[in-house]
Parts: sequence; structure tokens; C-alpha cells
Amino acid sequence: MASSITSSFQTSNLKSVFLGERNKISVSHIPATRVTFLRKTIKCKESRIGKQPIEVPSNVTITLEGQDLKVKGPLGELALTYPREVILDRMESGILRVKKAVETRRANQMHGLFRTLTDNMVVGVSKGFEKKLQLVGVGYRATVEGKDLILNLGFSHPVKMAIPDGLKVKVEDNTRITVSGYDKSEIGQFAASVRRWRPPEPYKGKGIKYSDEVVRRKEGKAGKKK
Repeated sequence: MASSITSSFQTSNLKSVFLGERNKISVSHIPATRVTFLRKTIKCKESRIGKQPIEVPSNVTITLEGQDLKVKGPLGELALTYPREVILDRMESGILRVKKAVETRRANQMHGLFRTLTDNMVVGVSKGFEKKLQLVGVGYRATVEGKDLILNLGFSHPVKMAIPDGLKVKVEDNTRITVSGYDKSEIGQFAASVRRWRPPEPYKGKGIKYSDEVVRRKEGKAGKKK
């Protein structure tokens, strides 16, 4: 049994040497005990958005305590808590920089996200944001009564929506709605809630759409050629 194993091993060695000489390749034999695997350390790339600095206007006050950030400006005050993967560094010139605390994939994802959230806070309390909606349809109109937005959208009764604190809603020509404030996420959430009552349909384009929204139209059955 041992002799058959030895002969087969010698035959395989001869075949490998023969093939190596025929193809002009030097064949070397490495014992299995010497084979090792090397692990390559993969370093996450720095986010292009996350590494951009954040300029703080003179009328904005920044308060940083550990991972908690408070931003106060002429339009309002916002707060944000950072995860442990990222940290906020305030330079002597007043510029803010969001940096990664560890080199992980999640830290790279949080880097760009929290840089954007921080910039939105600074811009929101100093300049503010706004979102515009357009009502399209016969008889569709909107009005503001006190702290409520009243929508007539073809239902059996008007739709009444309470305007959240910190937001301002203005209606022009009964069909154009402007939602403004200092919290960008609250503005977007309220505008989406208004649009949800009558999303624009693709045949006649009736409904509530964003001012910069392009509604892809479909051809009705009557317009199709036979």
C-alpha cells in the first residue's frame, strides 16, 4: 500500500516537471505546511460630501457638548445628536468639519449623512427653506384659515390640515402653496402629506404636484389609433 502511494506521488512529480519543461515554465514544489494566506486591509474612502467644510454665519450660535449639537439662529433653534462613528470638530476660524471616528463602512455612510444634516441646520436657522406645491384640476383650491390649511380637492367635504409649529404656509391664486420654515425635514414631511391627498395622475395631470415636478403623461384609450 505504501509503495503504491509513493509511486503515484513520484509519477505526479514527473508529470509536473515534464509539463513545466515543455511550456518553458519553472515548476517549484512548496510543502503544504509553508503555504500561508495574507489578509489585505481595506481602507474606506473618505466621503466627498463629508469632507466639505461647513461655514457658520455670524448670526448663528453653535453649542457643542460631547456628541450633542445645538444650532441657534434668527429663525429658530435645532438640535442633533451624533452617532459614535463620527465627530464634529470646530476650527478656530469658526468653520465646522465632520470627521470619522473609526474606519468602517458604517462610519463612511454616516460621514456624508451627518455633514448634510449639520449644513441643513445651519442654513435653516439663518436663511430658511421652502417647498412649493401646485394644484391642478377644475375646482381644486386651497386656503389658509388661522393655523389650518383647507383643501378642496373634489371630495364630498374639504380637507383640513393643521399647520405644525415652526412652519408657515402661504397660498397664492388659490392654487399655489408655499411651505416655509427652518427645519428642512419638517417642511418636506408636511409638503408630502399635502401631496398625498391627490397625487398627480398620469392621464390629465390632475392632482397636487411639486412646482418642479415633471409628471409623465400617458395616452388615454380615446387618443390611441385603431
